[in-house]
Amino acid sequence: MPAPQSRSRARDRNNVLNRPEFMSLNQPLRGNPENRGSSRKQSAQFSQFASPNEGTSKDRRQSQQLPEEDCIQLNPSFKGIALNSMLAIDICMSKRIGVCASSASSWGSARSMVKLLGVTGHGIPWLGGVIICLWRSSTLAGQEVLLNLFMALILDILIVAAVQKLVKRRSPYELTLGVVDYIMMDLYAFPAGHASRAMLVSKFLLSHLVLAVPLRILLILWAFGVGFSRIMVGRHHITDVFGGFVIGYLEFNVVELLWMSSNTCQLLISMW
Repeated sequence: MPAPQSRSRARDRNNVLNRPEFMSLNQPLRGNPENRGSSRKQSAQFSQFASPNEGTSKDRRQSQQLPEEDCIQLNPSFKGIALNSMLAIDICMSKRIGVCASSASSWGSARSMVKLLGVTGHGIPWLGGVIICLWRSSTLAGQEVLLNLFMALILDILIVAAVQKLVKRRSPYELTLGVVDYIMMDLYAFPAGHASRAMLVSKFLLSHLVLAVPLRILLILWAFGVGFSRIMVGRHHITDVFGGFVIGYLEFNVVELLWMSSNTCQLLISMW
């Protein structure tokens, strides 16, 4: 008649939970002395009955570390669930709106027109136009407004490039970046530089130029159209454009707070 000790050893040897891949399920939580003692007992049993051909001592050490490294969070926080859900909805909706992402898309024939609308919010045309107007301007008030707008555009490029480099969010579609994108440091998706620039310029012109009501409405529609066009061509997500609008509005407030007077502008122009 076999001894009770040999029966228990055979039972432990045939136990599935004593295999290395299931050790993490058989290990207790850390911090409890009783659990630590039982875990040492089980690891000793495993090392006693394991064959030398099954692995080296390094593999045994890794199997004992499984409870620390291979833990699964079964009760995530509500904040994490909400954030992941919002990001998933953002990506899904952005891909649906990106109807001009390529020439083979559903609105691929209108891709050139949508991209042309996006070009109107690019930094190079605005910087070049402000420099030409500043060079041809002969009034002190006009030079003051144009120079502050030029500084606002430079501030927008630097802030957008810094935030994009920090976040490093990819576009919803794989697109090939051009040379102009590298020059303007517009390499990532968040925030949308065209959207921030459109919001900054429209808010600036509405505050410092006397415009008729139809022109003011067109200016507002142009700003939102530029941001929406960047989603249609697949360059940005919806949250990227919304974040760009928020950053552009904050930049306008900063420029208004640090507004350069006419004397300061004349000093800078004379140094230039």
